[in-house]
Amino acid sequence: MQELVIPTRKPRKFLGEDFELNGWESLKGFYEDLVSREINSGEGLEQWFKDRDELESYLSENMAWRYIKMTCDTKNEEAQKNYQYFVTEIQPHLAVFDDKLNKKALESPFLKDLKGNGYKIALRSMKKSVEIFRESNIPLVTEIQTKSTEYQAATGAMTVTIDDEEMTLQKAGSFMMGTDRAKREEAWLKIGERREQDRTKLDKLFDELKGLRQKVAENADFKNYRDFAFASLGRFDYTPKDCFDFHESVAEAVVPLLDAGQKERKAKLGLDSYRPWDKKVDVEGREGLKPFTDGEDLLNKTEACFDKIDKRLGDYIRIMRKMGHFDVESRVGKAPGGYNYPLMEIGVPFIFMNATSTLRDVVTMVHEGGHAIHSFEVRELPLSLFKNTTSEVAEVASMAMELISMEHWDVFFETPEELKRAKIEHLEDILTVLPWIATVDKFQHWIYENPNHTAEERQAEWIKIFEQFADTQTDWSGFEKFKEATWHRQLHIFELPFYYIEYGMAQLGAISVWRNYKNDPKKGLEAYLRGLKMGYTGTIGEIYEAMDIKFDFSKATISELMGFVASELEVLKA
Repeated sequence: MQELVIPTRKPRKFLGEDFELNGWESLKGFYEDLVSREINSGEGLEQWFKDRDELESYLSENMAWRYIKMTCDTKNEEAQKNYQYFVTEIQPHLAVFDDKLNKKALESPFLKDLKGNGYKIALRSMKKSVEIFRESNIPLVTEIQTKSTEYQAATGAMTVTIDDEEMTLQKAGSFMMGTDRAKREEAWLKIGERREQDRTKLDKLFDELKGLRQKVAENADFKNYRDFAFASLGRFDYTPKDCFDFHESVAEAVVPLLDAGQKERKAKLGLDSYRPWDKKVDVEGREGLKPFTDGEDLLNKTEACFDKIDKRLGDYIRIMRKMGHFDVESRVGKAPGGYNYPLMEIGVPFIFMNATSTLRDVVTMVHEGGHAIHSFEVRELPLSLFKNTTSEVAEVASMAMELISMEHWDVFFETPEELKRAKIEHLEDILTVLPWIATVDKFQHWIYENPNHTAEERQAEWIKIFEQFADTQTDWSGFEKFKEATWHRQLHIFELPFYYIEYGMAQLGAISVWRNYKNDPKKGLEAYLRGLKMGYTGTIGEIYEAMDIKFDFSKATISELMGFVASELEVLKA
């Protein structure tokens, strides 16, 4: 067997090998050098970009480790302070110099000498950043980032006690797959009541965040934060109207399939009243799937699964394990959710998640594993500017890997019956997730189009939008208060506003990638990786085209792809 090669970072030529971040003063000279440097040729401009990239990659990774350590242990005050220090003492200075460096690059007479399509895409983003930058927004952005960590701390501290065991809400959620209906109801109610305890607190926090974001938008001469966010996120290839079209298409093409599926579940369960705690239990009365025993077993099986797709992909997981770049098991005090954090200097990412031995955890692992594959595939691109791809592409990397890997989930599920059941559950989840994505995105548009709304008005609008994309089978009677605040569980609304519809667009792309892979595994995988290797050196449409898929979320396309998913489900259920 070929020996595993552990990547090393490139030598620091501009910063020097011994550089360590010791406050802003240790950085200031490097930024002043870049601002004042005389550039006399295209080669000189390229070197300037490389030096800037080295500096920014170092800082990106430094910030990454502070965030990772903070989320791994939200009770660790030292980790919290280290993260906050970067946000409050370093980032405000970086924002000022980032604008100065962007302007310097854009004003260079040697731009025409830069080679490669990556620069064209990068300069497009730089122009937009210069347009919307306002120095008066720096303290506001800092305050927003600081307040966002309050959400992490609040949700990370939420626990419930079931059967005399204190556990995270994520672990308690695994009871929803149990066959004991009374136990499901108990767990669901305890989770709901625990969230309800912090409802006023989180509403108040969100009101503060909303107000700060509106100020940022107005300072940058935007009417509302939604329009500012579209500019800030670099959404060059679609508009708010396209999002509205997506909402309508999902309502017309997906929600009826969702409703039919829930109606079928209700009938099979033989229930007169189909409750929120009945939505995940197996309709044949089988206990929830247990695809792995613990974090180590999950990683072993993920390696084996990726090896079956391509050994190189399995090596990526082995490299990350060797370097200690995983924290996968749920525990008290750990932040909720999961992520793949790119580390820009070393080029080997870190995966964080909260595994509790469920199918959902397998999906999360291969999802974040898809992001990790993306990080490895762009590792050799010369600049981070070319690696930091738009989310509409990044989420295809992850969501397509959910579906590609599904063809090899026999490593997680020992019997054909369990494997078939896992595939059915995952595909049915797609019919659930697309309406949820539309719900969250439409809600955010309303929030920021109506920035002066009250918490009560927001609650009423949430229910209105929720009902538009929900099935008609679930009986919430008696628990309406829980439904009113279900949006609190979506961390993107608090921490990453408007970063959510990308999952919907990418889900469509992922289904297309999977269809290609099923038709021809070798050709389908090659196309998928070809698109990932591009990083952000092309438009979204060009990258999708490289993957042999379309960037299109019209009703016709959504209907076609949902038809494919429905046909696959029919085969599995036959």
